[in-house]
Amino acid sequence: MTEIKKSSRSLAVIAGIVAFGTLISKIFGLVRQQAIAAAFGVGAAANAYSYAYILPGFLLVLLGGINGPFHSAIVSVLAKRDKKEAAPIVETMTTFITCVLLLVTIGLIIFAEPLTNIVAPGLNQTQGLSASEVQTLMQTKEIAIAQLRIMAPIAVLAGLIGIGFATLNAADMYWLPSISPLFSSILVIVGLGVLAIQLGSKIIAPEYAMLGGIVLAVGTLAGAILQWIVQLIAQWRSGLGTLRLRFDFQNPGVQEVIKIMAPATFSSGMLHINVYTDLFFASYIQGAAAALNYASLLVQTPLGIISNVLLVPLLPVFSRLAAPENWPELKARIRQGLMLTALTMLPLGAIMISLSMPIVRVVYERGAFNRQASGLVASLLVAYGIGMFFYLGRDVLVRVFYALGDGETPFRISIMNIFLNGLLDWILIQPFGAPGLVLATMGVNIVSMVLLLWKLNQKLNGLPMHQWLLPFGGLVGASIFTGFASWGTSQGLQQILGSEGLLIQLLDLSISGLVGLCLFGFLAIKMELPEMDIFVSRIRQRFVKKKVG
Repeated sequence: MTEIKKSSRSLAVIAGIVAFGTLISKIFGLVRQQAIAAAFGVGAAANAYSYAYILPGFLLVLLGGINGPFHSAIVSVLAKRDKKEAAPIVETMTTFITCVLLLVTIGLIIFAEPLTNIVAPGLNQTQGLSASEVQTLMQTKEIAIAQLRIMAPIAVLAGLIGIGFATLNAADMYWLPSISPLFSSILVIVGLGVLAIQLGSKIIAPEYAMLGGIVLAVGTLAGAILQWIVQLIAQWRSGLGTLRLRFDFQNPGVQEVIKIMAPATFSSGMLHINVYTDLFFASYIQGAAAALNYASLLVQTPLGIISNVLLVPLLPVFSRLAAPENWPELKARIRQGLMLTALTMLPLGAIMISLSMPIVRVVYERGAFNRQASGLVASLLVAYGIGMFFYLGRDVLVRVFYALGDGETPFRISIMNIFLNGLLDWILIQPFGAPGLVLATMGVNIVSMVLLLWKLNQKLNGLPMHQWLLPFGGLVGASIFTGFASWGTSQGLQQILGSEGLLIQLLDLSISGLVGLCLFGFLAIKMELPEMDIFVSRIRQRFVKKKVG
């Protein structure tokens, strides 16, 4: 926008702001999950919340997330227009989206029970179960229905938050959108804290499970409201629209936003169907839904931070190299992105696998979260650790296609993946149980990477993949040594110090993880990879203060 003074900050500085804001939000999100784990473990309230939140959470991530379709469409339109043109576009889109999502909210409230039956059919299974297990399932279902009705207004808030993200970013404001998700986490933590003070040890009693579930739902809704209000105040101050009703649908900017937003929303929504598929099968395993949430957060926290720090500065480069004459350099940048992903995800995944139990015990094992729950979440963390590289590597390749102006290929692959994920869930849940659901997702990501590389090889007239295999194989081997070194160190420390007590567990985890990372760093340096120098440089830029003078 020509009337808004754009900052002279470089892309790397903006990426640093976003990364630091994301780090803070992720930390608060982890603390929130720790509070939920301590209060409810993998019991009825936590499991019900996993099912009830899937539809509101789906909308919040899809519509209200940074880089979501609302965010991308509105930023792309506002960035090309003057400030005086922005308010009518923002106000019209706010009016339109609110009307549409208000109908969605009403539908969620009215049809909460049948929607819960669709999301979690396993809660209706009673054959072969004891009376207490049947009672637990019935209670979980009742709580989930109540929670879904309470959280239904998040549907409207999701659209408003997405518009707010886009508006603030278009005004060159990045800090507030990056940290605003922490408001939801704070209110959930406060709500659980008040409940724990009131009930004490009774908080885990079955008769208080409904109350605990309601507190979770109310805290989540209140957090979304606060997140929107904070953004709205900043939006008003920037002069980019208010809550005024406006129906200027003939505005060219509004029509352009809708034209971009509609297919993007549909395409992005396809990716989230896999989450529903996993929870569909998880509903047949007691405690699996909550355990998936706990394990997923342990992986997503470092994964999100690392992807921002290392890859955000690289991804815009793909767009600048999209012309055929720049393809040789583009191929080099693709290798760079994949090798940076391997340098971070492979050793981190190896440590997640080898130290899964100590990690889960340190983070979650307190209150209602007992050793049995730790074992279940640790088994899921092992499966997540195996697939970390493929998760982020696929994301890198998808961005290359977008830079080349090809959104159709990733979309077609994502459609195929929905059916593949369901098939793999059905096959792998029998021999592996809950970890089979994570392994199915890993299988989908592997197939996606192979197909995306194959298509890129055709599109770019060949990729030098044979030259990439040797260094990648070396990093895989170094990661295997890393895992064994961490595991062996942990076992030795447990023989000397034992395994009980938070301080002892922290010491075990810190030393074992550090030994593994040091070994990987030594082996990676010996390989003399240019990406290792880039990795070290990026870390220094982010975390080491430059000397003045």
